[in-house]
Amino acid sequence: MTTATVSLRRWWRVAQPIFLLVALLFIALLLRGQWDELSRHAWRMDPAWLALSGLLMLGGWCVEIWLWRAALDRLGGHLPYVEALRIWFASILVRYIPGNVWQPLGMTVLAQQRGVRVEATVGSIALYQAVNLLSVLPIAALYLLTIGDFGLLGPWLDGATNWLVALAVIGVALFLLRPGWLIGLLNWLLSKAGRSPLAADLTTGQLLLLLLVATLDWLSWGGSFAAITFGLGTNGTVYTNSEMVAALPHLLAAFPIAYAVGYLSFVTPSGLAVREGVLYLLLAPVLGGGPVTVAALAIRLWQVILEVVVAGTVAVVSRKSSV
Repeated sequence: MTTATVSLRRWWRVAQPIFLLVALLFIALLLRGQWDELSRHAWRMDPAWLALSGLLMLGGWCVEIWLWRAALDRLGGHLPYVEALRIWFASILVRYIPGNVWQPLGMTVLAQQRGVRVEATVGSIALYQAVNLLSVLPIAALYLLTIGDFGLLGPWLDGATNWLVALAVIGVALFLLRPGWLIGLLNWLLSKAGRSPLAADLTTGQLLLLLLVATLDWLSWGGSFAAITFGLGTNGTVYTNSEMVAALPHLLAAFPIAYAVGYLSFVTPSGLAVREGVLYLLLAPVLGGGPVTVAALAIRLWQVILEVVVAGTVAVVSRKSSV
């Protein structure tokens, strides 16, 4: 290990808690900025909307596990769906440690215990994440073409709509026309890590299928966010049907965009504060600053609660089945 690598790791260990503190400070400032509006309302959550949000979130996880298994299968690793589900939820909670690397590390270790090559697991996680992030581009492009709303960023970005849409379409098209580039990139990364390359192939049809399934996953998550947003009421008021219809496209598109930006930030656990900040920037003109702040924090809290419940349930069931 080189001196530069050691120094970088030491710097990262020091920087991680700082990034976490900055993220928490950002959320505190966001709440403070909207406090006058928030304090005027008596917030409540409709149980039916909350249940629908939970079901859509569970559906999103099921689709994500399918996507990861499909990527793993393309790279020579094979796991039954039940085993993949156990690995997924056994490692899901550690992703809240800063760095965005702990869940993949946990999945790699657990899959290796089940006979899957480390290279195949690492490659499949990278391929899954690449497909998941690529699938956000057509969602964002369609949203900008049909609605063209950059939220609070509109004064700076409205004139660049066509350019941004073109870049998104070109990015997806390049990988669809040359799907082998993804495998080549994975093998290059493995070689840099001193690992053996993967003898794998990926066709345009297979990549297109993965992208379509990933889009379905994002729609499920966007629907979960929309449900929890519509379930939030203030002072006894609720969203009307026309208000929900008008807001739904914004909510469906904003969540995957904000999630992707939060994931790519790397510096905070699971994009903490970054995702909430992007949601605020995109949706404040649509929902109002107070409601979007509460909705962004509510979906985060609801996600953590369900992750703990599902991960705990899977752990208990797995332990009983092994006895």
